[in-house]
Amino acid sequence: MFELIQKAGPVMYPIILCSMLAFAIVIERLYSLYRARIDTKDFMNNIEITIKRNRIGEAIKICEKTPGPIARIIKAGIMKHDRSRQEIRESIEDAGHQEVPRLEKHLSLLSTIAHISPLLGLLGTVTGMVKAFQIIQEKSASFNPVSPGDLAGGIWEALLTTVAGLIVAIPALVAYNYLVNRVEGFVLEMERSATEVINILEQRV
Repeated sequence: MFELIQKAGPVMYPIILCSMLAFAIVIERLYSLYRARIDTKDFMNNIEITIKRNRIGEAIKICEKTPGPIARIIKAGIMKHDRSRQEIRESIEDAGHQEVPRLEKHLSLLSTIAHISPLLGLLGTVTGMVKAFQIIQEKSASFNPVSPGDLAGGIWEALLTTVAGLIVAIPALVAYNYLVNRVEGFVLEMERSATEVINILEQRV
């Protein structure tokens, strides 16, 4: 493996770095989103029952004990329980604007890796081809015979970076789309829960 990396040239090292970064980001995001996942229906049922019993402090404690962005935005709404519907909504929206970037953390970097890895591979292939043809030109200038093996050897070594770039880019792009879908699911649940708690608080007045 190390021998192949050496033959592929220096561009192989940034591709390897991209693969390590992509792997770390995917693992971190999967773990973070897993921890943020809750049973939204059960959580909102508890919040509704508690608020209807006029136990605002207890509802806030439930939010504080529950992990994830949904509980945090619901807490922001409950904290404004004695305000108008518009003020409650604005408070929830402000909290949501803080939570969404947390959910999307590092995803832009993962997308960048998915897009630049094939380009790095192509760069490595082009520079490798230039080097291979330079060697062939030097042999021709010195009247040394150029065999098909010389040309083939230079080409397959140059193509190693393209292969490596695609190996990194394809899983990174798949993982990025999957994580984006997970984040969109969280955002949708946040919007539904926000509307629900606003209606609950409004009915209480």
